[in-house]
Amino acid sequence: MANKLKVMSTVAAAGVLTLSLAACGSNNNNNENNANNAASPSATTPAASSPAASQVNNGEKVTITFQNIYPDETTPTAKTMHALVKQYEDAHPNVTIELDTLNTDQQKQKLKTQAAAKTIPDITMVNPSAQMKPFVDAGLFAPLNDVIEKDGLKDTYQGGLLDSYSFDGKVYALPDGNNIEVVYYNKDLFAQAGIANPPATFDELLADVAALKAKGITPIAIGEKDTWTGSFLFMNILLRTNGGPGFLADVLAGKKTFEDPAFVEAVDAFQKLVKAGAFPEGATSIDYNAGTNLFKTGKAAMYVIGTWETGAIDASSVGKSVAAFQFPTVNGKGDINQFMLAPGTAYALSANSKHLDVAKDFLHFYTTNFPKMQFDNKNAVGLPQKVDGDLKAAGYSDLAISVMDLFSKVSGGDLAFDNTMKPAIAQVHLNSLQNLFVQSVDSTAVAKEHQAAYDANK
Repeated sequence: MANKLKVMSTVAAAGVLTLSLAACGSNNNNNENNANNAASPSATTPAASSPAASQVNNGEKVTITFQNIYPDETTPTAKTMHALVKQYEDAHPNVTIELDTLNTDQQKQKLKTQAAAKTIPDITMVNPSAQMKPFVDAGLFAPLNDVIEKDGLKDTYQGGLLDSYSFDGKVYALPDGNNIEVVYYNKDLFAQAGIANPPATFDELLADVAALKAKGITPIAIGEKDTWTGSFLFMNILLRTNGGPGFLADVLAGKKTFEDPAFVEAVDAFQKLVKAGAFPEGATSIDYNAGTNLFKTGKAAMYVIGTWETGAIDASSVGKSVAAFQFPTVNGKGDINQFMLAPGTAYALSANSKHLDVAKDFLHFYTTNFPKMQFDNKNAVGLPQKVDGDLKAAGYSDLAISVMDLFSKVSGGDLAFDNTMKPAIAQVHLNSLQNLFVQSVDSTAVAKEHQAAYDANK
């Protein structure tokens, strides 16, 4: 019998998140039929929903726009999206779902422009908490309580996760993932540089960067044209220099400022990575997908990113050579089992949609079938919803199972900067960090810049 792996991670203001997956299979996983049977999640759903909405049933020709952030069609999540859209359209010939596919930064900017003009697409994507609050306050998103209450959909989500997408008792978006940030590394490239083990301390990380550079290997992949990537890595450092979670919460509570020594120390450490040549040349002109591909094609040794990339890395040419580790301690500070926590981007519906009932029906169908299809597409790591299945029997890799083991070690963590602070403050932060890739700046000046933005936008 397969053993159950229970994944528990605590998210600030979001309760306890749980994911149940079988991590260890039975000894007969070489039998294809047994594997397929064991891999199937215990709760499955029909290929299409049973629509009750009038426009779905009456044959009226309807087109809805689905704005998404899955431009790389080779990734498991993109494949899941396309398959579910096709299934829904096949079951409802009168409904056409147009995909507006963008990368993350492009989609964020376009959504801001659309919000200003009150032309939010029927379905869009938004980040949790502070990032989505302005849209909710402006009345641009439709409440989804009726969607999640139908057929027990709400109960499929990890406990407390929907709190990050809720305001005044109403749920306004349904997440596509729930992840932690880890460091993926290419064992073959480490061996070429004479590195026996992944770094446990920041000093060891810098030494590994030097060893990789000496062999002509890019140490850490990044796509800093999409500014959130550098911030996500930086927040790992701040989590360590602060000695644990809660720095931004303390700033919001008036207990600390950005000129606190922990923040200044984090900026110093971040700049040490830049000055050591840890990142690819021209990092600020490389977008997220190109940065990811540097790692997936074996051109970079490490990648500090969320666990949502596990499935895509597995499927890449370097998949069999990749493992993952926790971000190291910094100057002797921090707990490696505290992670950057990433409740995923989430699907939201326009309150002004002309076809809101159709959009709700499609979203219910999509999110009901999403976890099983992601499981089948070898992309169960970081799911927002509960699904029982046997990873080993389903053919999941050692990497995927080891990443699931890291989930089980989580003892706490922080949300991303732009999911915590107001958008105006977050934008200053993102621009400030991006600037560190192109020029050295006194760390105290960076801290003052952050504090000035915070004071101006409280």
